[in-house]
Amino acid sequence: MMFESVLILLVAVAAALVYSGVKIVPQGQNWTVERFGRYTTTLPSGLHFIIPIVDRIGRKLSVMESVLDVPPQNVISKDNVSIVADCVTFYQIVEPQKAAYQIDNLELGIQNLTITNLRSVLGGMELDHMLSNRQEINSKLLAEVDMATQPWGVKITRVEIRDLMMSDELQEAMNLQMTAERKRRAIVTEAEGKKRSEILLAEGEKEAEILRAQGEREAAFLEAEARERRAEAEAKSTEVVSKAIKEGDIAAIQYFLGTEYIKALEGIGASENSKLVLMPLEASGVAGSIAGIAQVLQQNLDKK
Repeated sequence: MMFESVLILLVAVAAALVYSGVKIVPQGQNWTVERFGRYTTTLPSGLHFIIPIVDRIGRKLSVMESVLDVPPQNVISKDNVSIVADCVTFYQIVEPQKAAYQIDNLELGIQNLTITNLRSVLGGMELDHMLSNRQEINSKLLAEVDMATQPWGVKITRVEIRDLMMSDELQEAMNLQMTAERKRRAIVTEAEGKKRSEILLAEGEKEAEILRAQGEREAAFLEAEARERRAEAEAKSTEVVSKAIKEGDIAAIQYFLGTEYIKALEGIGASENSKLVLMPLEASGVAGSIAGIAQVLQQNLDKK
């Protein structure tokens, strides 16, 4: 009976020892194994066996991305404005043995590093730049905290500024400043519009003057060209008459004199001051001129 009790006890102890050597690590966790108090290996998720009594589980660490809420912090900006900054840090353990044995309280260490760098980054910025460049602040905080936590086997994935809070008096002053700035921009925009309009009007008048001057110059050029052609025609006519006189062509002379005589009469009749003109005319002279014109035309037809 005594032997059976001892056997049962031995079997129970052996079963307990075997059971203590079987370890099931949940998904998303890593466990460290210590042999006689010294780190030996890291167990990933799944079924594992360790040596009972000799080996034991040291730290149970989550390797999933974790969120660390950083308490709101009072920060003095570069232009001496007090604000309250609220941020959150996202991190992930990538080297469990370092996270387990390089730092005693991992979350507290990350929190303090985030607070220190938050005050440093925001303290180097003016309020306006701070409020309009949150992405820049996030990037700087991420780079600084991630570099500082590398010896702990931790990867900082994101640092996000949730809110930048100001006092009610400062908020009201900023609203007044923004309203004044909008009015100033509206006045400047209106002034620039008027200035642009006046410039365009002046440019339009300048172009119109240039076009008028060009038109007058072209008209003067055409008139001069017409006078030149008339002078050439008169010179040619004079040359023809001179040749006719030299050759004794009485009909051509009569044609020339008749045309000039008729032009003179047209000029006298077209004058605005000539209400009534009485001129003694010799019918035989005019008739002779007309006859000379007719004779020249007939000669030209006969030649053709």
